[in-house]
Amino acid sequence: MTDVTRHEWPLWEVFVRSRQGLEHRHCGSLHAADAKQALQMARDVYTRRQEGVSLWVVPSAAIIASEPHDRPELFDPMGDKIYRHPGFYDIPDDVGHM
Repeated sequence: MTDVTRHEWPLWEVFVRSRQGLEHRHCGSLHAADAKQALQMARDVYTRRQEGVSLWVVPSAAIIASEPHDRPELFDPMGDKIYRHPGFYDIPDDVGHM
């Protein structure tokens, strides 16, 4: 433990990759004194039933999110780039999963 009291521990966001998945999914938050402790606590709390194969812990303060009023600036310009969404041609049936 560090000299930081439990009430001052930073908040960490926890992401777990399941056995069936390829991506990490946010599963919750916890308070921990440091990254090592956050990882151990995340393992104990979020993978009790052995459902995970990988964990990420990220300080909440390090996450930056877009604001609703930023939507036009960030996402609307993508609508005019049809090459990013190749839905204008037929995919053969034998290709699968596309």
